[in-house]
Amino acid sequence: MVLVSYTSKAQLENKIILGNIDSIDSKILQEKRKIWVYVPNSASDGLYALAKYPVVYLLDGNAHFYSVVGMIQQLSSVNGNMICPEMIVVGIPNTDRMRDLTPSHVDIDPMMNDSNAVRTSGGGERFASFLEKELMPYIEKTYPTLPYRTLIGHSLGGLTVTNLFLNHKDLFNAYIAIDPSMWWDNQKLLSKAGGLLAQQDYKGKKLFLGIANTMNPGMDTVKVKRDTSPQTQHIRSILTMNNLLQKNKKNGLAYNYKYYSSDSHGSVPLIATYDALHFIFKFYDLRFKDEDYSKFSRNTITKVENHFKEVSKQFGFNVPVPEMIVNQLGYLAMSQKKMDEAEYLFKSNVSNFPVSFNVHDSLGDFYAAKGEKKRAIESYQKALTIKEFQDTRSKLEVLLK
Repeated sequence: MVLVSYTSKAQLENKIILGNIDSIDSKILQEKRKIWVYVPNSASDGLYALAKYPVVYLLDGNAHFYSVVGMIQQLSSVNGNMICPEMIVVGIPNTDRMRDLTPSHVDIDPMMNDSNAVRTSGGGERFASFLEKELMPYIEKTYPTLPYRTLIGHSLGGLTVTNLFLNHKDLFNAYIAIDPSMWWDNQKLLSKAGGLLAQQDYKGKKLFLGIANTMNPGMDTVKVKRDTSPQTQHIRSILTMNNLLQKNKKNGLAYNYKYYSSDSHGSVPLIATYDALHFIFKFYDLRFKDEDYSKFSRNTITKVENHFKEVSKQFGFNVPVPEMIVNQLGYLAMSQKKMDEAEYLFKSNVSNFPVSFNVHDSLGDFYAAKGEKKRAIESYQKALTIKEFQDTRSKLEVLLK
């Protein structure tokens, strides 16, 4: 079943497709779980078939899927942005939110004041097991993933993010906890947080904490710490967590937070996710100067290659310069008659992505531009053995006449 893709086929059918509804039969949760999955356009358009992507796992997926996917598209590819990499988004809709997103059972909680609402609470560890042993292996088997995972959660979802960060820290590389319900079960998780943060090694891990303004008018983040009313327990618990995170500076964690004075508990997920992506992937942004384009040279190529060496270091695995970027630079070099640089770029793409249709098609264009007819024909023919594409077929037929 299709939710909504920005693929050319979909556009021809007058549809805007954002992702697919997939499902997994969970033995751990004893139910069939639907998942909403977005795979970037560079994979779905069929040109960059070898592309692989980090994965964002999104709690309360039905509520936040559209905004997070749109945001990642905007920050990773629209207008040439490279604030963050293109990423697969896996939205996890709820079946029993209270069960899955609470780490401990309560019969009643003063903040809830409804025993019926919390009767299924406390299934957080089973949900963590579902993520680790069923969902993640399925996603990594089925979709073109890279081994870098980010978890996003809001409210009880933020509580779950914090629980996994503290008790299952190696499940994800980066964690985004948005206005988490740290008051849950008389602050049970919060009471253990300080010890866990001090004892564990968080080197290579990142956490962003978003804090909404849930205080009454006239109160601020200084005054609220002295307050003892139930109405402020939510933000007081989060501020306590923030203090603990700031205090433990020797555990290797890369941590940042932001207080959003103009946003409520309901409105904060959008802006907090935006800021979190900037923080987590601050190493990823590649900015070109005007002369990188207007006076293209080997210096531009070196700049790009060095950048992705640093990206590889940050990710912890090799990340070649993306096929799309190399391709664009290759055509830029050709347009400026920098044929040695263009040849280097197109051939490096063939080396890094040898079974991609696109790299052979582009190398064919290069040889055709140089007047090397035989090599152009060979490259186009190689491309067509991988994927039939009418434009390539047409170019080949012209050369064969």
